[in-house]
Amino acid sequence: MADFSHLVIGAGVVGLSVAARLARGRGAVLLVDRHSAIGTETSSRNSEVIHAGLYYPPDSLKTKLCVTGKKMLYKVCEEAGIPYRNCGKWIVAQTDAEQEYLESMQEKARQLEIPTEMVPLSRAKAIEPAVTARKAILSSPTTGIVSSHSLMAYLLGKFEASGGDLALNTTVSGIEFDASRGLYTVQFNAGDEKRGSESMELKFENVVNSAGLSAPLVSNMLLPPERHLTPYYAKGSYFSYGSSRPKTQRLIYPCPAGHAGLGTHLTLDLGGRLRFGPNVQWVTSPDDLVPEGSQLEEVYAEVARYLPQVDKASLSPDYAGIRPKISGPDHKGFTDFIIRKEEGFPGFVNLLGIESPGLTSSLAIGDMVYEFYNS
Repeated sequence: MADFSHLVIGAGVVGLSVAARLARGRGAVLLVDRHSAIGTETSSRNSEVIHAGLYYPPDSLKTKLCVTGKKMLYKVCEEAGIPYRNCGKWIVAQTDAEQEYLESMQEKARQLEIPTEMVPLSRAKAIEPAVTARKAILSSPTTGIVSSHSLMAYLLGKFEASGGDLALNTTVSGIEFDASRGLYTVQFNAGDEKRGSESMELKFENVVNSAGLSAPLVSNMLLPPERHLTPYYAKGSYFSYGSSRPKTQRLIYPCPAGHAGLGTHLTLDLGGRLRFGPNVQWVTSPDDLVPEGSQLEEVYAEVARYLPQVDKASLSPDYAGIRPKISGPDHKGFTDFIIRKEEGFPGFVNLLGIESPGLTSSLAIGDMVYEFYNS
């Protein structure tokens, strides 16, 4: 007999969304996280941007879930009083090649019915005097920012109000599937350094692997060796800005420079303060979270292309996050989210490579996983 109908591993914003949706569907859900608080990995170390869905192939999961999730997220923020701001975003082109990129992006936006507009350069200086774009500017008016912490607190409240159980300081150490009984036996190590840890074992009808940076390792505990995945970690450092000038009213993004990230962009917090990042640095550990001050010169050079009045002396390392990659630095091309039911393991759902736009897509991912179990 199962102790719970569902286990959700990982209490980041995606795991919280999945757990809340499953609990609302009257499942007996246990949500576990290896940390002492919810959302302490990727969910609390990002740009907190609500993306419009412009950057990925039109038929990809990232695009579909981002476009749907954006609408859901704005609605929930409005109804629940979650702090957010629909500030909009400019993507700026400095070369002919970048201008072509923006033109293709706008065409894709038309196909997806995502509002965009090319801003005439003659008008741009009157709108954002500090911003330089030598060739073109694509405006995305439905992009915004949100308090990820408030969103996660809201989802946790919904989860617990539906009868869900949360276990923090709880690490999955093993998973076994009994096909004859249709049950998953999961081993845990629970506790912390002060209280010590203890081992325990529980049984579940279904398991959702939403462990973020640890998701490939959790998946490898269950799936056969030929289906194992290697985790890769793309660290991004963010830089705070200590000067009141220059200022912008919206997010400013350069054209993406590669597959690992969207370029070192200018974002705003809900108080209107500027920050810059993330850059890309491949690391070997998911715990390498010290921001790289040694990359300040590189970050300054990238930012100065579109914000030439930026004061280098006012930039300082602030925080860093890790993108949960399932392809390494040598991979060329697009890598989509993996959200799938694993063949041969009924009830086991893998969520892998859930990086940006995971925050924007989180509510849509919750619905998608719920439908896996109820369709």
